[in-house]
Amino acid sequence: MRINEQHIAEPGLVVLDVTATDEDTIRAVMDGLQQQWATSGVTPVWRMPGEAGVRARVYADIRRLSGRAWSYSWRSL
Repeated sequence: MRINEQHIAEPGLVVLDVTATDEDTIRAVMDGLQQQWATSGVTPVWRMPGEAGVRARVYADIRRLSGRAWSYSWRSL
């Protein structure tokens, strides 16, 4: 899968390719990222033939906090 330049055309936009040993772990990681930043959410998980583990891709805007992190920030002020 190739990353097109327009996917990350602005500062603060990132594409994360996550690799884990199993689907439960990768979904937990994606959920944690989603709680911190605005993300594309939990994406389909895939396996590469002949390689161990599972993979997923997440698009995130690290300039914007997620709803949960934003409300937590306000409580901490």
